[in-house]
Amino acid sequence: MSHYQLRIKQFLKTDIDTIWDFASSPANLKEITPDYMLFNITSKNLPEKMYPGMIIAYEVSPILNIKMNWLTEITQVKDKSFFIDEQRMGPYNMWHHQHIFEEQNDGVLMTDIVTYIPPFGIVGDIANTFFIKKQLKNIFDYRYKVMDEKFNK
Repeated sequence: MSHYQLRIKQFLKTDIDTIWDFASSPANLKEITPDYMLFNITSKNLPEKMYPGMIIAYEVSPILNIKMNWLTEITQVKDKSFFIDEQRMGPYNMWHHQHIFEEQNDGVLMTDIVTYIPPFGIVGDIANTFFIKKQLKNIFDYRYKVMDEKFNK
């Protein structure tokens, strides 16, 4: 059982307050997720901002429109700097996603670091080679495009 990592960096021409307000709000998750994932938050009464210990439940349909439940916990938050979400229940054996925000001249460098272990041992490793890695890249390419259009006009 291997672990894998995806790293994406994006420069956004905005200030730290604006990007933090957007990125730390669970309400914006749907906007940055491709429609084909059929993403739907199922948690009720979520607050406007993430906090450590917050649980977010949602449904996704990553393959063949088959709905899967996914439960993540926001494990760490440092205001206007980073937050981390970890899968508590879902399709991966392990999922750890760091969202890092660094102020720079004329903008903010946003970095996503996703460390994950696919399910099903060696079969999952093979699936990662042929499918999972590509699908994750496509999802983050979509996020990159949405964020670019929203903040780099």
